[in-house]
Amino acid sequence: MTRTRHNYSGTSVAERKIERRALFIEAGLSVFADKSYANSSLTDVCAAAGLSRRQFYEVFADREELLVAVYDWVQGRAQEAVAAALAVTDGTHHRDLVDAAIRAYTQSITSDLRYAKVAFVEIVGVSAAVEQHRAQIRDRWGEVVVAIAAGRDDVREPPGGWRVAMAAFIGAVNGAVHQWSLDDPRPSVDVLVEVFSTLLNALTAVEGPQK
Repeated sequence: MTRTRHNYSGTSVAERKIERRALFIEAGLSVFADKSYANSSLTDVCAAAGLSRRQFYEVFADREELLVAVYDWVQGRAQEAVAAALAVTDGTHHRDLVDAAIRAYTQSITSDLRYAKVAFVEIVGVSAAVEQHRAQIRDRWGEVVVAIAAGRDDVREPPGGWRVAMAAFIGAVNGAVHQWSLDDPRPSVDVLVEVFSTLLNALTAVEGPQK
């Protein structure tokens, strides 16, 4: 039997909570992208989800927690895309791996304009706790890059070390995606991929004999 989003017959409490969480994340994605986080309300979110405040508080403590959940969903989707791309990349050169990872990441975060608006604009500067969380996600992405680069002869440690370089690179990515989301017409995804690949390769690739 096909079940609508409000037909919970035959589902457990845990299943209903998972479904409601997904509905609130989808609602938050739309509301925060359309109205902005600062100018939207819990009423807006509940209306978009078709659920009540009581049901919201059964899943999230407040709107900030929902915003972080939306951000994590967008980033998690991108992480899955990168992992899948790397798993089928045959290239043995660092540049091939970088290009595959960046293309998968960029295509994921730009496939829906809401992703870019929420995860690269609305999330910024909300609170100290959210900024700390964003820094942790940045560090995880840095670990992905280090994992790709580790032990390779065609890779060098970036100036200032990996942590500083990844902060600089991801800051550049955030700024570029923000600008992309505002532009009309927007540059193609290929333009973003080329910019990001150029930056990361410049930071990490060995040019000529390694000293």
